[in-house]
Amino acid sequence: MDIVFVKNSYCFLVIIILSFFSSFQFIHSLSTISISNINNQTLICALVNSTPSQQPYINCTSSLPGLQIPNITTIQSPSGIVGGNNFLCSLSTFTSSSISIMACWRFFNNSTNITYKRIYRGPVLKELVAGNSHICGIVGTTNRLQCWQWPEFDSGQTSSITSSLSVGENFACGLTDSRQVQCHGTNTNVTQRVPSGNYSLVASGSRQACAIGINGALVCWGDTEQNPPGDFKSLALGDQRGCALTNPNGTVVCWGEGGVFDISESLRETSFISLESKGDVFCGVTAMNLTLYCWGNDNLDTNVPIFNGVLPGPCRNECSCGILSDSSRLCAGLQMICEPCYQNSGEIPLSSAPPTSSQSPSTMKENGRWNGELVAFLVVGCVGSVSFIVVLCFFFFRYCKIRGSQIHDSGHLDEAVRPQTERRTPVLEKRLSQMASMGNVGSLEDFSLETLVKATDDFSEENKIGSGSFGYVYHGTLLDGREVAIKRAEATTSSSYAGRTKREQEDKEHAFLSELEFLSRLHHKNLVRLVGYCDESDERVLVYEFMDNGTLYDHLHDLESSPLMSWPARIKVALDAARGIEYLHDYAVPQIIHRDIKSSNILLDSAWTAKVSDFGLSLMGPLDDASHLSLRAAGTVGYMDPEYYRLQHLTTKSDVYSFGVVLLELLSGHKAIHKNQGGVPRNVVDYMVPYIIQDDIHRALDKRLPPPTPFEIEAVAYVGYLAVDCVILQGDGYEKQP
Repeated sequence: MDIVFVKNSYCFLVIIILSFFSSFQFIHSLSTISISNINNQTLICALVNSTPSQQPYINCTSSLPGLQIPNITTIQSPSGIVGGNNFLCSLSTFTSSSISIMACWRFFNNSTNITYKRIYRGPVLKELVAGNSHICGIVGTTNRLQCWQWPEFDSGQTSSITSSLSVGENFACGLTDSRQVQCHGTNTNVTQRVPSGNYSLVASGSRQACAIGINGALVCWGDTEQNPPGDFKSLALGDQRGCALTNPNGTVVCWGEGGVFDISESLRETSFISLESKGDVFCGVTAMNLTLYCWGNDNLDTNVPIFNGVLPGPCRNECSCGILSDSSRLCAGLQMICEPCYQNSGEIPLSSAPPTSSQSPSTMKENGRWNGELVAFLVVGCVGSVSFIVVLCFFFFRYCKIRGSQIHDSGHLDEAVRPQTERRTPVLEKRLSQMASMGNVGSLEDFSLETLVKATDDFSEENKIGSGSFGYVYHGTLLDGREVAIKRAEATTSSSYAGRTKREQEDKEHAFLSELEFLSRLHHKNLVRLVGYCDESDERVLVYEFMDNGTLYDHLHDLESSPLMSWPARIKVALDAARGIEYLHDYAVPQIIHRDIKSSNILLDSAWTAKVSDFGLSLMGPLDDASHLSLRAAGTVGYMDPEYYRLQHLTTKSDVYSFGVVLLELLSGHKAIHKNQGGVPRNVVDYMVPYIIQDDIHRALDKRLPPPTPFEIEAVAYVGYLAVDCVILQGDGYEKQP
């Protein structure tokens, strides 16, 4: 009796230990094939790797020509992909930082409009699946079931699903730790007809579900209760049809539509290792050469390989059920692809590691009874293992636990693998999440730091092109060939952070969030367009369209020759900048005060159109004619409104003053603060205004330009008068003309 108890205790401890170590696998069950239905066309994507030692990447193709395919080659370290009706999502999991990032592309207007949005960044997702409309995943650290694109789903509901997650139309099913089926959702035809018993796998179609029992038999429920006979080890369901892999040879058996539906005849004897389905389309990866074939509609039943070198499963750091032969060539580094854990025999798969004892299992038994030496060995070994695990758990949660941020989609990746030197402040994290959930960053690309490092050659000095309100600006070229300007905030490493005041840190975060929030909703031809951002660990990075011809400041003061050496060209720049500022003041809701208008913040594109940039000091203006009070003066000396500087009294007229200084720069060719002939510093306002008021503007114009023609002098003079109205202090107050 005691020996039987010891044997059972040993088995129980082995199961606990194996279950514990399996929890350290960052990727459990992820799909490497996605099928999306886009405007009656099929978009098929897969994780492929044709070159050994390189990172797997996502490759896509459509069933018919003409479908626009998003640029997904820049996704870093993809570990899984899912698709559905008019959407495609990728998951990247980073073991070094214990986070997963999911981004999605959505197709609108007959696929002519594609939007990209990150919808999750947080603790590792160990499973991720999609139905026609919904996406669901299991958060690895808590086994919490979380869903997106499913407003009715209650993420707070109690769920015991820990594996084999599948999603249908308004329902999700999976297996509990005890291998029982559990379903959630509003499709009662599925959720209220769940079969009892123990199962090894669950799959869902749009309105039905099936499970494979531990004996390999198939049980289906929902809109269809057809149970094809046979011994199966894997399956996939679509709309009123399904396919399964037979055990053990992996050939495909299909059913549905009154027995009419089946796999192509030439593929019936082919062994497959994985299956995926959506709607009427099924795809499988062959066991012999990892080729992807698809079938199910007329456009795909051609028996033509879709992709070669397809990953039949995600790359992992460790495996419990064996390693897929020759899988190292498909994964980077030391990762591998695991053999599926088919549990039809009811046995729990053990690790393939050899016994630590010199005794073989056969010699450890004597006539079915375990000797005392073995009992002592097992007790000591198990106690030591459990103690080690407890200590490991303590240090893991004490030092390695991170606080992930989750961004929910109310209706878009990647991530560079770098050490986290500083956590975001709660205010920054909260505002980023709020902005994303409200859709305020929906049109922006979410870049990984690794992508931006490559684009700028690791932020090299050669690529540095200037500085902004909160950091340096670099020229970069993305993998797709786009040229961008990348504004990187000063890195807040632990060492530098220690010497930085709380107020300075808050200013940097405010500048980043202000510019991100403002520019994400501002669209005007005379404002520099924000392309995307990166908010990774200790980095604050904004990515803009690249302005080929630099800053107005460069053309006025640094360049020996410039196309702006004519009065019509300079007046055009003034008009462009005025239109951009007018949009901020009169048409943005709420109104925006820039606070740092200057010639170096007016950029010129390839067509010499001027655009206002650098919103790092911007503030949302008051809703009425009031003003901001008690704000610390901010801006650039020489351009700063004296009223704002002296009284900290901020209105849109502060921008008007700064713009007036820019106009005087354009007219005179002098810097805002420059030296006179005697070497004494002088403000351009003090120099220019007296000449303009006395109608002697011609005496103060930039001598490098030809004198204005009779047709130009009137316009030049008008610009001078306007500049005076912007900067002059009238009466006994500070009543500048707007």
